[in-house]
Amino acid sequence: MQLFRALFFLLAPILIIYPQKGWETVSEETNFKRTASCDETDEYFNRLSKISSTVRYETFGTSPQGRAMKVFIVSKDTALTPEKAKKSGKPILFIINGIHPAEIEGKEASMIFLREMLVEGKHRQIYDNVILVIVPIFSVDGHERTSPYNRINQNGPENMGWRGTSLNYNLNRDWTKADTPEMQAMLRLFNTWEPDLVMDNHTTDGADFQYTVQYGLEDYQMLAPNIVKLIRNSYLPYLQEKVEGAGFLMCPYFWFREGELEKGLRKWISLPRFTNGYAAAKNRICLLVETHMLKPFNERIFATYECIKATGEFMAMNAKIVIGENRKADNESYSYTGKGANWLPVNFSVSDKTENTFSFKGFEAIKEKSEVSGGEKTVYTKNKKEIIIPHYDDVVVTDSVLLPQGYVIPKEYKEVIEKLALHGVEMQQFTSDTKVKAEVIKFKDVRFDKAPFEGRTRVKFKYDTETKEVTVPAGSFYVRCEGKNFKLIAVLLEPKSEDSFVAWGFFNNIFEMKEYFEDYVMEKVAAEMLAKDPALKKEFNDKLANDKEFSGNPFARLYWFFERSPYFDAKFCVYPILRVVDGGI
Repeated sequence: MQLFRALFFLLAPILIIYPQKGWETVSEETNFKRTASCDETDEYFNRLSKISSTVRYETFGTSPQGRAMKVFIVSKDTALTPEKAKKSGKPILFIINGIHPAEIEGKEASMIFLREMLVEGKHRQIYDNVILVIVPIFSVDGHERTSPYNRINQNGPENMGWRGTSLNYNLNRDWTKADTPEMQAMLRLFNTWEPDLVMDNHTTDGADFQYTVQYGLEDYQMLAPNIVKLIRNSYLPYLQEKVEGAGFLMCPYFWFREGELEKGLRKWISLPRFTNGYAAAKNRICLLVETHMLKPFNERIFATYECIKATGEFMAMNAKIVIGENRKADNESYSYTGKGANWLPVNFSVSDKTENTFSFKGFEAIKEKSEVSGGEKTVYTKNKKEIIIPHYDDVVVTDSVLLPQGYVIPKEYKEVIEKLALHGVEMQQFTSDTKVKAEVIKFKDVRFDKAPFEGRTRVKFKYDTETKEVTVPAGSFYVRCEGKNFKLIAVLLEPKSEDSFVAWGFFNNIFEMKEYFEDYVMEKVAAEMLAKDPALKKEFNDKLANDKEFSGNPFARLYWFFERSPYFDAKFCVYPILRVVDGGI
């Protein structure tokens, strides 16, 4: 039995390479040395689109360099629009390939899978019961910046694309801030189709080990409990059984704790800026596929193929369950609003406690003195090694919020309003000046990152809140904390969230002062303030007595008065977005 299993693992990737004549992909034609270019990919999908009236191949966006971004849709019932798909009662599987275009196995696997379905008549269970929405190449400009040297860690193909876009953005950091034309087009597509399950196909970096596929599945408190249960009890066991049964070892996506295998595996938590974290904020399962960089290109392709096949089969067999659990999760907002509302988690980490172990299948590694770096270098052998190590997978909530009734966004913040609309967030406008009871947030201890990240200068801060009556000007936008997007709304608008608009630098102008005082003018104003306000004078004298650094700093003393004077900017460091406690629309 062990001998049969070993032979199966070696032969499985080869057993399925028998395309119908004339339908070979570029990778198959070149013995998996090359991947198809954008034009070659387009030509292949165009041919597939002409086979049947049950498919549609169309453009959903244009890249900065003018390339068409395409999507391929399959529906046996010709429910080829989002509206018809939703009425069909069938689940929608949304597959994203080439968000990192050097990691392009998903595109090749999708072509083979669709050829088998549409040309060879295979995968009938999936064809009959699931609607497929497949993006062959997301980052089309990056895909065409091709070179054999774009990923030093990766074993082929010869013509791999570039990780970033033509403007050097990493699209898999752009889901929440949506700065790129590519992501803006993707959000329109994604939030129009509203998929039931998402796949995001990649190739990983990292250590050498036996596994061909690492999978990422968010199964903690960002997702509704019923979706977590569906993952753990049904989807993940089926996925592992089918993919490993086809000959490809799988393991969770992880980091080595403190960079060392023996110290254990640490679970990776996806922020909403990533595909799987974004889907989780929408209460949807997203399978992150990370095939191993050092495995041969054909092995990576067919491992991805098996993930697509297994996921499609799971959805076909559990169509009503998947749709039902998603609809249940869409209504989860009611437990986080109103009297007795639950706190909504927004930030997470992996704790240092574990009761779990993992039997890790790796390769023996040798530490040698490096003549190049002067330090130790790791040399992996091909001697298989299995080791029992701690598995740190205990996800804990590090910050949470009590949701307000809603948020008010001033109409002048058009970029934020447009981004919310892209995310599918519903908004209403105040038609007249309206008084509301709201929490006003004022930031303090503001610190900007020293270097830009993904084209933005991120900011960290602390803040205080004050609840008061505020008059909201007509034309302001109101976002209710309800409906299926309530978690994403909190992710984007709550300052605590690591992926909030304010943390990403959308409001950096509020941290800039535009008016300053001359010392000789402030001296006069401060003296008048002291003379008129005994309480202020006592507060000032107490600070002088208790804060030596302050008392010895003439500018700080004058600035103290400036902050308390009517001349100080009342909007300085104040969050323009209000948290409405009572009122709204």
